Amino acid sequence: QVQVVESGGGLVQPGGSLRLSCAASGSISGIYSMGWYRQAPGKQRELVASVTSSGNTNYADFVKGRFTISRDNAKNTVYLQMSNLKPEDTAVYYCNKVRGVLMLAWGQGTQVTVSS
Repeated sequence: QVQVVESGGGLVQPGGSLRLSCAASGSISGIYSMGWYRQAPGKQRELVASVTSSGNTNYADFVKGRFTISRDNAKNTVYLQMSNLKPEDTAVYYCNKVRGVLMLAWGQGTQVTVSS
């Protein structure tokens, strides 16, 4: 099965930007929708954004206008460009299928911390 590795997180000040990458070990061309999820301490994991194989995107209300999700099927990689980051965005970010019959195994995630 395809495995994913998330990277690109770090410590950033409010208003700053980060670009997250999700590198898959195999082809993601056949996966209809890939997404970025996040989980903050004490909270449930939530879907942040998704992108279909044709490039259609959807965003949670709390990131609209600030985050951009994209995928490069040739590189088997999904990206999340985050701008105007807020402290509330602090979480571990993961990538996985969206609405798939079988989810991929969860990766280690990448920590995003937004703080002054």
